Amino acid sequence: ILDGTEIYKTYLDPRIGFLHSTNFRRFSLNLDIAEIFKPIIVDRLIFTLVNRNMLSHKHFEKLTDGILLNEEGRKLFVSELEKKMQTTVQHRHLGKSVSYRRLIRLELYKVQKHLLGEKTYEPYAARW
Repeated sequence: ILDGTEIYKTYLDPRIGFLHSTNFRRFSLNLDIAEIFKPIIVDRLIFTLVNRNMLSHKHFEKLTDGILLNEEGRKLFVSELEKKMQTTVQHRHLGKSVSYRRLIRLELYKVQKHLLGEKTYEPYAARW
């Protein structure tokens, strides 16, 4: 969901997080922004894939560390996630449709404005 691509389109440093501790070997800001969008994008996608029988037990493998998606399952999930990221939602404040990918970048701009003291940060909240 957040490989850092959208963060690099801003002036933010992906290594410095706010919710997750800063770790210069890991990009904490990705994790922070993902917390906002996981329930909206990823969790809903998982339920959709399971409910439509697109993702089933054949897409998982049991390893000593637990149960993980196999190669086929990972390809399916990534493909469906990319489709989801391209779908659009109506943006309340802009009055137009934006893709989920663009919505993430807009959220990053809000963080940037907050850090610059231009506007207090208010996290995105989905309105179902």
